[in-house]
Amino acid sequence: MPWLLMLTLLLPTCSASYKGPTGLSKEEGDLLDRQYAALGLAEVVLQCPIPEGVSMVEWQKNGIAGPILKASVQEDGKLALWNTSLSQEGEYSCHDPATGQALHRVHLKLGYPPEKPSVQCLSSSYASAVRCAWKLETETHLDTWFVTTYRHGMDGEERDCVQPGTGTNSCSIADVQLFSIVPYVLNVTAVNPLGTATKLSPFLISQIIKPDPPEDLKVSVIPRVSRKLRLEWKPPSSWLFPEYFPLKYVIRYSRDGMNSSKTTRPSEQTSFVLTGIRPGTTYHVQVAAKDDLDNGECSAWSSPASGTAWMPP
Repeated sequence: MPWLLMLTLLLPTCSASYKGPTGLSKEEGDLLDRQYAALGLAEVVLQCPIPEGVSMVEWQKNGIAGPILKASVQEDGKLALWNTSLSQEGEYSCHDPATGQALHRVHLKLGYPPEKPSVQCLSSSYASAVRCAWKLETETHLDTWFVTTYRHGMDGEERDCVQPGTGTNSCSIADVQLFSIVPYVLNVTAVNPLGTATKLSPFLISQIIKPDPPEDLKVSVIPRVSRKLRLEWKPPSSWLFPEYFPLKYVIRYSRDGMNSSKTTRPSEQTSFVLTGIRPGTTYHVQVAAKDDLDNGECSAWSSPASGTAWMPP
């Protein structure tokens, strides 16, 4: 078919002009190495394989000829960089000074090996999946990825803690035994070209419960009552089986224009009458929830709601 013949004729021309992801031709790309080194090293050495007949070499950084800051060429053609910093990252190339031909290229990346990540696991209710998140306290400056697995007990079968996608610093464990006294053990291993670091985090479900904030908080006027406000809210919709696992609630409230606030004692009720307030003054209110058995953590505060008590005409 004519279009097949045309494609066949075009292919040699296309392949001859191919440039790889570095912007180099295939021949140039064959000379390119990646090298990783730690920041702050007293010396990092870049290799240059010298062919027979070449007695000395010249080095360039990012295609620019001339002296390279904080660097020296050794007798064997290697380039030594001193006291490495991020400004020394880049592409280095050694050349035959007689012909200008590139003999070798090194793409240098500098950073740190990962430290043990800081890990926290939480569950928004007893029957929900466990969500674990982590972070590195020190920036590595290198692409770093994470391997996440867990066991039920140290001798349990190793399973994946499922990450929602690449580049995310979280994972979830769906199948957990509610009342197990054997801890789960999460393994988060940080990996980059300079090393690995592993953090083991054991937990019991009862220790990591953290409800989501209460929802739909409303502040209502009580007709003809000047020093009270009615508060009503709903349990977090993510808190499953509240009839078996009740919550208790704490209220935080403040007067408009005041920086200080007051809190109430915990109660299982989803309504409350705020007393002893000033008529005609606006109050701002939030509610937080916690497992009634005091397991785990208190939720974050709910979205605020505001109201003003009835004032006699």
